[in-house]
Amino acid sequence: MTAARERERFRHPGGERLRAPGAGAKDKLTTADRILATVLCLRKVGTRDLLAQLFGVNGSTLTRAVHQVQPLLAERGYAIPPSTARFRTSADVALFLATAEGQTKIKPAD
Repeated sequence: MTAARERERFRHPGGERLRAPGAGAKDKLTTADRILATVLCLRKVGTRDLLAQLFGVNGSTLTRAVHQVQPLLAERGYAIPPSTARFRTSADVALFLATAEGQTKIKPAD
């Protein structure tokens, strides 16, 4: 597979690769974070700028993750409906979490 990819890159304009395989920037989001960010974006819980801020990345990193994960979710039949909760700022999220504390329906682990 790697050899085929290298042959394909060589055929494209520009010829041989300029960097070694594996060189370049590393992903800033883990796989779990990428999936969570995509689900939150599809649920429209907050703006992409807010979600990027909460994940500690810039907007283009978050958008790239969503564009990569969304087709995989759709391919497997996962339909993510929009949420009724909408947040614009991190203060909105903090206020929601502060008022929702103690109202959770998740049983604590004993």
